[in-house]
This record gives sequence, C-alpha cells and structure tokens, in this order.
Amino acid sequence: MKEIKLPQGYKPLLSIYETQKAIDLGNRLFADKLAGVLRLHRVSAPLFVAASSGLNDDLNGVERAVAFDVNGVEGDAAVVHSLAKWKRFALKRYQFHVGEGLYTNMNAIRRDEELDSLHSAYVDQWDWEKIITREQRNLDFLKLTVSSIVEALFETQAFLRTVFPQLNVLPLLSTSVAFITAQELEDLFPDKTPKEREDAFVKDHPTTFLMGIGGTLKSGKPHDGRAPDYDDWDLNGDLLVWDSVGSRSFEVSSMGIRVDEESLARQLAQSGCEDRRALPFHRMLLNGELPLTMGGGIGQSRVSMLLLGKAHIGEVQSSLWDEANITAAEAAGITLL
Repeated sequence: MKEIKLPQGYKPLLSIYETQKAIDLGNRLFADKLAGVLRLHRVSAPLFVAASSGLNDDLNGVERAVAFDVNGVEGDAAVVHSLAKWKRFALKRYQFHVGEGLYTNMNAIRRDEELDSLHSAYVDQWDWEKIITREQRNLDFLKLTVSSIVEALFETQAFLRTVFPQLNVLPLLSTSVAFITAQELEDLFPDKTPKEREDAFVKDHPTTFLMGIGGTLKSGKPHDGRAPDYDDWDLNGDLLVWDSVGSRSFEVSSMGIRVDEESLARQLAQSGCEDRRALPFHRMLLNGELPLTMGGGIGQSRVSMLLLGKAHIGEVQSSLWDEANITAAEAAGITLL
C-alpha cells in the first residue's frame, strides 16, 4: 500500500460543524472579492460537454474523461476536467466586453488522479476568464493580476480569523509574491525533482508564482505538463503557497494568458497535436474568431485547506478514497467527509 504522509500530532482547529460554516463563508466572501477585483460576472457552466467538441481540457493529455451517452443526443458526453476552453467560447457567445469576464463554480471528476492528502477524484474550483487587449498579453499584466488574486485571498483569510479566532494560530498569507520562471527554478535546483524544487523555493518564499509551465526546459523536460491549446506557455504559471500544517508547498491556482493564433499553432506543433486544428474550437481560434483572454482555476478545497489549517483535502470536501488514505486518516484521527 502506498504511503500517505500526514503531519504528526495534527489536531483540527475547527470542528466538522464549524468547518462547514467556515467553508461556506470563505467561499462566498472570496468569490465576491475575486469578482470585484477582476470585473467578473457569475455564469452557469456545464458539468459535461460533447466529447467531439474539443472544448474539454486535456490536462496532461493522458487523463481519461468520464464519458456517457445522453438519450436522444448523437455522440458521447464527457464530464469536464476543467472549463479552460469552454470559458473562452462563452465570453464570445455571451457578448462580454474587453475588460470584463466571467467566473463559475466548476465541478469535475478526474478518475485518474493519484489520490493523496492533496488530490481527490472530485475537483471544485472557481473557474474564471476575462477578455483582454493584445497590448495586455505580457508578463507585467499577468503579474498584476496574480497580485490582485493574492490580495483577495489575504482579505478573505483576515475576515475568517475575526469570525473563528482559533485560526489566528495560522500564519497570515504573505502578499509579497515571489515571481520566478520554471527555468530559473531548475537552474537553482538542477538535481531536484520539480516538486522538490517547489518545496525548496516556496519554503523561503511562501507566496510564489511559478511562470513558464508547459515548454521544454534545458534539462529536456517540462517542469509540468500543460495542454497546448489554452495557456500560452510563455505567459502562464502556478500560484504556490507554503502549507504550514503539512510543511509543504501546494498549488492553489493555475492560470495564464491564453494562446492566440500564433502561439496555438506553435504549441500544437511542439506537442504533436496538430490534428486538433480540425476541431471546432481550434478552427475558431486559428481563424481569429475568439477574443483574446486570460483566465485560470482557483481550487476551492485547496483554499479551504490553507485558510482553515487542514491536513487532508478530505476534511473539506466529500469524495471517495482508497484504502491507503482511509487507513492513514484513521491513524491520524482525521475524519474524512
């Protein structure tokens, strides 16, 4: 059985009842702050899309979507992995304007996820996307947006601490963001794995935005996989925070400026996915029929873990768990929802 690492002597700061109240309050407050700072409007979003549409997020290209048939509908439906591509299509269809965007509560199933204290088969996140100008497709604008999201997280944490004073033992989220590229991180720690590099850097820089994910580094490998048809690999990144409870770094958001016609063509070629050019979404993008956008996903359960000081993601969301996680949780006195 695989090993699930949980902190020694861990005791939750909130009861299960208090946890549910805090999750609801924190989610509502953060969503309002995110919408305000980024000029977003909440919309309804699909749980599944047509498998043939090309709208599903392919993640690392190997994960299997949950597929099923719908009565009277030709072809299979696929449960979304995320809404990275659907959001861009929706901005055009819903006639949003430059500078505005949308957000939604996205739920997904990732059947091939490696289950542990940070990863579940159930995904819940705030998916957001906004229309930008071509002049805003640069790192400075990306960094400014990251800092705005971090400020919204900080304000949410500060308010939760006034309602639940038990949380004051946790460190405040640092609003000083360290920006570093995946290549710079590899240069700093060439003998470490990508996850070990993140832990080593984020321990000293507790709020970090790691940029340039998806492309090949000098080592011949990417820092992490990224689908070639939504983020521009030169203008994206992961928001990483230091988890004081688990003594580790973890990702709370993946985001970026999306591909335009040129970067989509380049990344499809680099990843050997040029057959996707024939899909409806990709044809529209290559023909310049979709708006220029930026966007991302912010993990709701990850944010709850961080702000409430939880050791296992199963303490803040209800899911199915394998025997290794159940056994480890029982041994640590953790109740999985």
